[in-house]
Amino acid sequence: MSFAALDVETASRDPSSICAISIVRIVNDGMDEPVTRFIRPFENRFEFTHIHGLSWKFVQNMPDFATTWQSLVPMLETATFIAAHNAQFDCRVLTAAWQRCGLPVISVPFVCTMHLARRIWGIFPTRLPDVCRTLNIPLDHHLVESDALACASIVRLAIEEVGLQRVLEFNR
Repeated sequence: MSFAALDVETASRDPSSICAISIVRIVNDGMDEPVTRFIRPFENRFEFTHIHGLSWKFVQNMPDFATTWQSLVPMLETATFIAAHNAQFDCRVLTAAWQRCGLPVISVPFVCTMHLARRIWGIFPTRLPDVCRTLNIPLDHHLVESDALACASIVRLAIEEVGLQRVLEFNR
């Protein structure tokens, strides 16, 4: 089994304004070190600095999304699925960025750890800090690397609890 867990942060309400991404790959029982990249968004408008601490000044000299994404694609080539918390958000912003850059949209399915928390353990509310607190998973929320690692841990616990097939079925 191989999957990836990721988290993205955006600079503004523009869904293509990704300013940070972290991906961790899980192969069998091993977890690779997370790969975190800071990204120069298309515009210098930052509305969410108060959430994630990132600003234009911090990312203005970083590579753009298209360049960054090309270096991350190999991490996802063998993934059966990609896990994210509130995966609908991550999928929407990645799709917007891919389209804006003219990049192909990847076909790897997403598994939502928010849905897993609700369906497997009956956790409510299902904000990532609430789920991590309930499952005793360390988290430094909105730090992309920490959020991605937390998602990987949630999926691993879910697979232990109900098996891989059930985890995949929950997201259909």
